[in-house]
Amino acid sequence: MQIRELSISGAYEVTPRQFADTRGLFLESYRVEPWVELIGSAPQWVQANTSVSHRGVVRGVHYGPPQLRQAKYVSVVRGAAVDYVVDLRPESPTFGQWDSVLLDTVDRRSVYIPAGFGHAFESLEDDTTLHYLLTAVYTPASEFSINVFDSTVALSFKSDESDLVLSERDREAPNLSESLRQAGMLRD
Repeated sequence: MQIRELSISGAYEVTPRQFADTRGLFLESYRVEPWVELIGSAPQWVQANTSVSHRGVVRGVHYGPPQLRQAKYVSVVRGAAVDYVVDLRPESPTFGQWDSVLLDTVDRRSVYIPAGFGHAFESLEDDTTLHYLLTAVYTPASEFSINVFDSTVALSFKSDESDLVLSERDREAPNLSESLRQAGMLRD
């Protein structure tokens, strides 16, 4: 397993070693020891989610405030997606910046997203299936959104903006600074 820190400190891309033979394929998608070394403790996964999306669907940018302490470990099971990680730590030198990881069934990468970071993805194929491990149970009142078209974040999508499909909630989400104010993470 290869683990590479993204350009945003604390977020990681994980590329597993794959073993193929006449029967098919085997890989180790998660192992606890590297995480103890990297982040100082073993993540305590308490919920698993799965999303299935059509080509061109964008979900996010979603996040919970740091006190929710919800980290995510995201993998693709079917299809392909570009997964975006946005630094929402106001004190960070990379605040408001993002990095991305291609999640597909070729390299079978995963991405680790620490608590307090934003997360979004663009589905590149029909029936793209993502699997998430979470360190805190989802609570609707504790989830906030940032508009994926906010020019201060400036995400770069593979598809034309007019072809992207978003939920009404995501399309109407506030910009970065307004969203962080609503979450109590940014003061005027």
